[in-house]
Amino acid sequence: MKKYLIVGLGNIGQEYTNTRHNIGFEILDFFAEQANISFSNARFGSISEYKLKGRSFIFLKPNTYMNLSGSAVTHWLKSEKIPLTNLLIISDDLNLPFAKLRLKPSGSNGGHNGLKDIENSLNTSEYNRLRVGISNEFKKGQQSNFVLSRFSDEELLELTHLKETVNELIISFVMSGISITMNTYNLKN
Repeated sequence: MKKYLIVGLGNIGQEYTNTRHNIGFEILDFFAEQANISFSNARFGSISEYKLKGRSFIFLKPNTYMNLSGSAVTHWLKSEKIPLTNLLIISDDLNLPFAKLRLKPSGSNGGHNGLKDIENSLNTSEYNRLRVGISNEFKKGQQSNFVLSRFSDEELLELTHLKETVNELIISFVMSGISITMNTYNLKN
């Protein structure tokens, strides 16, 4: 059975629930809810598994806090013997408009501390990442407050549709690969 590690980045703790920075956690929770699977506590995070047509999706929500996500990603890649090409990191992105998606097989961390730590742990920036736009509507010097703020009511309505799209994207990534998925979803969104 081919294995894939799908990592949603976020911070643990009630104070971070439903914040912009936790969009990775929110997306994986939505997938789990739709697929009727649940997360359980494991080493370096919460883990859930979903099987489809000979493929195993291993979902990880690191409990190491955002800025130390690399140790969780590295541990689960090694322990599950998952090749780097079968890794997908889902993170928030200030540089994209709200609800815009960008899937790439590599790239810069864009100043995102979670991605920076993953890069350092893996010793490469050559890993698949899905960046989810959270907007950049904040005053100068307010970036930290903004990423830890909650979504507006209007944004929450749009998030449900976004999460459904990302569910399809995750399945496409696992079943069809990065190139086909990029061509489909980067153009669609």
